[in-house]
Amino acid sequence: MLGGAPGIFSARWAGRHGDDSANLVLLLAQLSDVGEEHRTAAFVCTAALAVPTAGGQEGVVAVEHGRLEGTLLREPRGEGGFGYDPILRPTGDERSCAELSGAEKNAISHRGQAFRALLPAITAELAK
Repeated sequence: MLGGAPGIFSARWAGRHGDDSANLVLLLAQLSDVGEEHRTAAFVCTAALAVPTAGGQEGVVAVEHGRLEGTLLREPRGEGGFGYDPILRPTGDERSCAELSGAEKNAISHRGQAFRALLPAITAELAK
């Protein structure tokens, strides 16, 4: 389909950084002839904690990942969220991410998953 794109370029997919509307229009145009069975997508986040070695304490590197799987809709739906939220329907739901409440989206979000997984490393580091 798009070979992993827009990936790290998602915020500037249409050329200008942060133009969510233009990004959505371009992505939907690029996918206009893609069948439903090939419209799977995911929001992905990698969160890292890196603490250098200091004062006799060993350094820490912790990396965690989060992934929100879904299907790309054919047109934007919902008023919440930002970016590609209006066109990603999370697996197991009939609503787009932009139609979810903030609490619902936070519970399943790729960023939330990654940072919740990183929390034990952060807590351990703060306890030193």
